[in-house]
Amino acid sequence: MKISKPTLLLDLQKCKNNIRKMVEKAEKNNLIFRPHFKTHQSIEIGKIFREFGINKITVSSVKMAQFFADDGWNDITIAFPFNPLEINEIEDLAVKITLNILVSSFDSAEKLLQLTNKKMNYFIEIDTGYHRSGIPAEDILQIENVIDVLKEQHNFKGFLTHAGHTYQANSTDEIIRIHQDSVKKMSTLKNKFSSEFPEFITSIGDTPSCTLAENFDNIDEIRPGNFVFFDLMQYELGVCKFDEIAVCIACPVVDINRKRKEIVIYGGGVHLSKEFIMQNGEPNFGQVVKLNETGWQKPVESSYLNSLSQEHGIIKASDKLINEISIGNVLGIIPVHSCMTANLMGFYETWDNLYIDHL
Repeated sequence: MKISKPTLLLDLQKCKNNIRKMVEKAEKNNLIFRPHFKTHQSIEIGKIFREFGINKITVSSVKMAQFFADDGWNDITIAFPFNPLEINEIEDLAVKITLNILVSSFDSAEKLLQLTNKKMNYFIEIDTGYHRSGIPAEDILQIENVIDVLKEQHNFKGFLTHAGHTYQANSTDEIIRIHQDSVKKMSTLKNKFSSEFPEFITSIGDTPSCTLAENFDNIDEIRPGNFVFFDLMQYELGVCKFDEIAVCIACPVVDINRKRKEIVIYGGGVHLSKEFIMQNGEPNFGQVVKLNETGWQKPVESSYLNSLSQEHGIIKASDKLINEISIGNVLGIIPVHSCMTANLMGFYETWDNLYIDHL
């Protein structure tokens, strides 16, 4: 593989193993598995899911729903609050496939009712502690009002939540506590509304919880997405092993400042995003690895991506790495957040030179 510019490398076998493990997790717990495709956004990777018998997916936009519907996926949940400005596209798509949209408040429900007389499947988004969007789990009155105002025209599918605050957890124990709190809140709603709506489902979606937890009482569906690749954030959280991370950006070395022990790479914020984790009081925008003929090696000790601008990346390097690297070499960077990185890069390459495009 010849690399001359930032290139997102995919270890296809690790990706398949990650998918297999989550499929087995869902089967073990008798859960509907509706993976979130926003991480990979790839027709080819979607085919791998099909090989495991997956026929329901989650996306994060109407555009993404249209993209995968065109590839034959016909049961799609858009896990993003209903956008009234896209009602025409939503209506068109709902005629072609089984489409589930997300109502995140009473105002959102009223707007949906005003804009369309076509029957829609909808989930009510529940806020179990992330505080991004959704109705607080404790606000039973607002939940009842949403169901009441939509019951004549639209089809209530259930309650959906994303415990995104697991990504800010300080330990795996804290992730489990957040998960258990979310399960408890969703279970309360399940018990309250199940007699009136016996077939509605409860759906949760974050990768840390779905990977680590074993208690899914009263949960019907999981929608993780990041697990397909994992990343440095998940590794630092203790959610995955380093050798389960399936993507890496190959970046050419364009300059070296030996006095400052810095390596300049062609790979910046437009490739990696500017998400970082804090390590020893310093921002880490990605972990440095060496590449070989079959993939990447273990993390290079005391070397990390410390600074990003649009196209530049600055690696704080160990003495050993500085002495081993020359301008024109290529180093690998394990991204902090693979979802953002994959979205920015737009394609993957594998070691057998398979080019995998995405949305």
